[in-house]
Amino acid sequence: MPTGLATRPGARRFACLLAPIILSVGCDSSTPPPTQVAGTESVEELFQAWRSFEAPAFVEGVPDYGRDAMSAQAAALEGWFDRLEGVDLGTATRSEEIDWHLVRAEINGLEFDHRIRRPWARDPAFYVWIYPAQSDVPAHEGPVIHGWIDLWTYSDPPTREEAQELADRIGRIPRLLDQARVNLTGNARDLWQAGIRSFRGQEADLEAYRERVGGVLPALDEAIASAHAASRQFADWLEERADSKTGPSGVGKENYTWYMQNVHLVPYSWEEQVTLMRRELARAHASLRLEEHRNRHLPPLERIQSSQEYDRRLNASVTEYMRFLEEEEIHGIEDWMDPALRAVNGRFTPAAPDEIRNFFNEVNYRDPLVMRTHMHHWIELARIREDPHPSQVRRTPLLSNIWDARSEGLATGVEEMMMHAGLFDARPRSRELVWIMLAQRAARALSGLYLHGNEFNMEEAVAHAMEWTPRGWLPDGDLVRGEQHLYLRQPGYGTSYLTGKIQIEELMAEYAIQEGADFSVGRFFDAFFAAGVIPTTLTRWEMTGEVDPILVTGTNGTAEDVQ
Repeated sequence: MPTGLATRPGARRFACLLAPIILSVGCDSSTPPPTQVAGTESVEELFQAWRSFEAPAFVEGVPDYGRDAMSAQAAALEGWFDRLEGVDLGTATRSEEIDWHLVRAEINGLEFDHRIRRPWARDPAFYVWIYPAQSDVPAHEGPVIHGWIDLWTYSDPPTREEAQELADRIGRIPRLLDQARVNLTGNARDLWQAGIRSFRGQEADLEAYRERVGGVLPALDEAIASAHAASRQFADWLEERADSKTGPSGVGKENYTWYMQNVHLVPYSWEEQVTLMRRELARAHASLRLEEHRNRHLPPLERIQSSQEYDRRLNASVTEYMRFLEEEEIHGIEDWMDPALRAVNGRFTPAAPDEIRNFFNEVNYRDPLVMRTHMHHWIELARIREDPHPSQVRRTPLLSNIWDARSEGLATGVEEMMMHAGLFDARPRSRELVWIMLAQRAARALSGLYLHGNEFNMEEAVAHAMEWTPRGWLPDGDLVRGEQHLYLRQPGYGTSYLTGKIQIEELMAEYAIQEGADFSVGRFFDAFFAAGVIPTTLTRWEMTGEVDPILVTGTNGTAEDVQ
């Protein structure tokens, strides 16, 4: 057995005991467990084979998430654990051992999906097929169905060849939703209700796309019209059955802890995360009040008032931020970083004097420099593209959003880190914005934790996040519902902004002690980035040689019933 194997719940009994209970089918499957002679397979070879297995079979262009297909996949998972344990790490480098743990985490993630989450049966939004815009993280936020369409990867308008491809792919949506009507047997009320909003959103996205590309190709026009009608009918179908859905949507506290420590490799339990989020929420609010007191004689920050001012200030903020990173030697600077950051400045949105925009626009329109720190996301994405990690495992976005605490934690962490490093020394009122953002993230993280702990329902989670966001800058219940829906669909995402930040802070402290007089912020971040967008527990191992206890022993959770 390789060093550092974490315990998995159910292990040998999983395929033949849990699968019948969860999926209401037997263990008899036509898909045999994968086999491999022990010690003959490298981690990267295992990873390639695993990714091929993880994707379901496609029938007439539509992924098969039906009961029989999922039962067969669940039954075959035991063989993948055996194959993982058969990899010989006796002469492996530290980097290869880390990659092994990444593959293990992905396998644990799919096992958890079959055992607990079952998005194909519980989560209507799982069947959303269209994504108009690129995410600022390595992959989509939340679970996505195989075969999804990223419209942003096509020309606008599409070429004739692209239009034909899109006509074929978009044309599969009605068949997919016919399958979804059969597969969706769960009783998770909040997930069901939120799924209605997701498909109303897909309706709107398809309508907007039809307006942009109409007339490029008749077949594409027909496919969009058919998919639009199917999405509307599916949302209607969900609404008709909504009142019959009465169960909780959270995975439960013990399951949440197991998932964090064995899939996302975040070393905190559900209870510990509640404590951390409460502490961060109080710290943010108290720090904000002290900043406001210190600045009480200064004029308030005024919002940007025009598109010309917006463009000027957004571009100036990129220039200033990049200059600060270079002059203060925060990390190495490459030519591709500035354009990557500048490309996501966005556009001005008018608003009435008393109108509250999207929460982050309330920040951005007062001082764009504050949000440029969080937009480090886009430097990270450019790094993946321009300077990919030599390991195939690490240059491929990890499944189950395993990267979330690392990616969102960095983007959130640098907001406060850059403030402490002096970025806003000449802008005292802008420091208030940093604390406001931290408070909002802590408030919504607590809401998400209580949802998964089944202590809140959706509306209670929404009310909590709105109440604890300073200055009334989160009045839009629909916006909060969208965030909490993501956190329900992907356990750990809501807290990842702050658990990730805390882990990075802990690593900086530990690394500084090891480095002694040789420590510098620049050396820290360059080494941190070189590890790739992977859980910080693994980056810590690579940078310091310290192996986190969760990588050695794992955590056994109890499979609480979810519906």
